[in-house]
Amino acid sequence: MFRKSLMIDKKTSIRFNLIFWLIYFLYEWLGVGAMTENYHASLIKASIYIPTAFLASYISIHILFRKYFLSDNKTILWLSLIVVAIAFSFLKRAINYFYIYPHVEAHNYPGPFVYFPKLSYEFINLYFIVFLYGMFYFLRGWYSQQQAMNSLKQEKTAAELELLKSQVQPHFIFNTLNSIYAEAFKKSPETAQQIIKLSNLIEYTLYDSKKEKVALEDELKYIRNYVDLQKIRIGDKVDISFNVYNNINHILIPPLLLLPIIENCFKHGVNNSINPSWLRIDISANKHELIVKVENSFEPDAESQKLHNGGLGLSNVERRLALLYPGKHDFKTYCEVNSFLVVLKLVFE
Repeated sequence: MFRKSLMIDKKTSIRFNLIFWLIYFLYEWLGVGAMTENYHASLIKASIYIPTAFLASYISIHILFRKYFLSDNKTILWLSLIVVAIAFSFLKRAINYFYIYPHVEAHNYPGPFVYFPKLSYEFINLYFIVFLYGMFYFLRGWYSQQQAMNSLKQEKTAAELELLKSQVQPHFIFNTLNSIYAEAFKKSPETAQQIIKLSNLIEYTLYDSKKEKVALEDELKYIRNYVDLQKIRIGDKVDISFNVYNNINHILIPPLLLLPIIENCFKHGVNNSINPSWLRIDISANKHELIVKVENSFEPDAESQKLHNGGLGLSNVERRLALLYPGKHDFKTYCEVNSFLVVLKLVFE
């Protein structure tokens, strides 16, 4: 959430910063000056305090929170914030002690430099501004998250309605295929196996796709059926390698997350190849992460390269990942001269 809030458009961020720091500057100058009846001293202090507060806010909000807020180890974030807070409290104390008190407010007795009540005052005074500054980005992040959740709910509702409207025909096809399979098995076992693969494909789409999460093993079975049916259609001109390197029994993923990547390989790669083509699917996993690498041969022209690199299927995958795994995924594509590679990494809690 917070990382998204830091990615608001530049115009909004610049406008907010200008307004926020201008208001704070006017308060330090005119507001405090009105109370002390010394506008000159207030102007000098405001000119020094504003850059200090801005630097503390920038480091705390835009560097530390952005880097560590979504990390697994929050200890680093809080230790860093404490160190930065102590450093800036001493910095502001030093500004007052060595410059403001001797040259601007000579009537104030500074006392000892390391004086806990004064350091506490500097901390509260400075980090109240940092807190107000950070609240804008937290509220923007919360608002963006609410918008994303509402959008996801609307899309899910629309998809469910479309699925309900279209289920009658797939159910009929699914039941008919089972009947044809029983007859085909008596005469041609090979044809029967093709029919059962198609039947399993439809069954997974009808039932398992409704679930929030499915076993990765089931998702890969679905993909294997899809690949096998594609091989029947294409023939021997494609060489397919499917490798699972680790135990994946413990992994659950959203259904139909990986299929668009495989479909993209056939649609914009293998299907367009005049020469023999190839497809390699590598799955590796451990307790905390899943890595999927899908690479296919590619005979690019200007139009096919554009489609392959930015096809609708891959765009949908990126959008789902952003909604389902915010800050917990990495999705990259690499388009070489004769090959196209997709690397997907999911990080689990």
